[in-house]
Amino acid sequence: MGTTRRPPPHGTTTTAHGDAGAAVHPETVQGPGGGPGPGPAAERAGAAAARLAEAGVEGVALTWVDNAGLTRVKAVPARRLQEVIRTGVGMSPCFDVYLVDDSMTDSPHIGGPDGDLRLVPDLDRLTVLAAQPGWAWAPVDRHEQDGRPYAACQRGFARRMARRALDEHGITLKAGFETEWVVVRGPAPGPAAEPAYPATGPAYGMARLVETSDYLRDVLAALTAQGVEVLQIHPEYAPGQFEVSTAPSDPVGAADLAVLVRETVRAVSLRHGLTALFGPVVEPDGVGNGGHLHLSLWRSGRNLSSGGPGPCGMTREAEAFWAGVLHRLPELLALGAPSPASLLRLRPSRWAGAHQCWGLENREAALRFVAGGERMPQAANAEIKCVDASANPYLLVGGVIAAGLAGLADGDGARLPDPVSGDPARTGTHMRLPGSAQEVLRRFEESRVLRAALGEELFGAVRAVRAGEIALFEGASDHEIAAATRGRY
Repeated sequence: MGTTRRPPPHGTTTTAHGDAGAAVHPETVQGPGGGPGPGPAAERAGAAAARLAEAGVEGVALTWVDNAGLTRVKAVPARRLQEVIRTGVGMSPCFDVYLVDDSMTDSPHIGGPDGDLRLVPDLDRLTVLAAQPGWAWAPVDRHEQDGRPYAACQRGFARRMARRALDEHGITLKAGFETEWVVVRGPAPGPAAEPAYPATGPAYGMARLVETSDYLRDVLAALTAQGVEVLQIHPEYAPGQFEVSTAPSDPVGAADLAVLVRETVRAVSLRHGLTALFGPVVEPDGVGNGGHLHLSLWRSGRNLSSGGPGPCGMTREAEAFWAGVLHRLPELLALGAPSPASLLRLRPSRWAGAHQCWGLENREAALRFVAGGERMPQAANAEIKCVDASANPYLLVGGVIAAGLAGLADGDGARLPDPVSGDPARTGTHMRLPGSAQEVLRRFEESRVLRAALGEELFGAVRAVRAGEIALFEGASDHEIAAATRGRY
């Protein structure tokens, strides 16, 4: 594949879906009427730049997420925002074939030093950053030099899949990501990672919340100041581990929020002298960090996952959608659990969803259905548990929608098997998800659904990055893989 080989750089809940209403966005730069500013984009950008100046903002971080799951950035002076909306910011397409250690591979359509793209910020997501004084943030869409959408833009892919669901089936989707992380003291850890807090209390215990109350308060305050609606935050199972869940949004908005939440946690952590680690595992024998995705299907204000004749009250359409996702989970791992460390987390009996099955409120199933109950029937949704925070959230949510739409295309033939109760590892009757990166890559390469949805340019780049990282870590021990990846995402 043309990979530049280097040794690995060692050392380096549930989401409610019933009461969200419209998509929940970060703080939006508003026009005089309280909504997004009217008129041409350049005029809106000029008004936004003026408001940023009033807020003391000097720079705007423009981010996208590459196929290795790393958030990349170009930053511009806030006063140039109007010009940037008109012209975009230049960036090479070669970052789509960067690996987790910043070495580069190539693909049939992308790679090498040639070419340039334009990064265009989304003004509707422009957010003043509470934990980085003087800075604002916006995600970008990537375009060709002539203004055409870039075929390998991951954010554009998620948008296309959401649009397909609406155009072909009249379905809108709400999505939400859970963010898990571990904090350690000082800069990125070396061979051993010592948790920042000794975890003197029990997992999920109030003692841990008391111990970390100043830190978590500042995380909450920063997210709230940015207009992010937090549903819950708590200490997790492992020492120094936390989780935050945010309100659902449209699929692209949910992926944007996943990026914003992670970078906010990172910034707050640094202000406390801590480093936040989002990798799938901090230590290979630990429980790991998940990045679970919740998704619900809607039409005309009705949640299609409740009030129907299917399993657990699903409508037949919802059942077909989730049957499509369940059937394609092995190939979806290339998008949702892509890190060389992902399979160290994806182990049975750890609530990681290591088996290809579904169940009602079953935290060992890869696909966990949340019925919502009598009090919140509109909160019904499904959680994909076998994914982690090394995923590009745009690729993940877009890939899941593509798999669900394939289930809908199967019509009456798409039905869920019987739900699983208890730990499937104890019965031995349910199939494990692939246990090697090579098998995940093979299943991805054979996926007609994902290949057609992603398009040749993006599909080829993802495939090249997965193959490149397999080669990069060939022969590395579990501890070496964990050390090389835990601080990269």
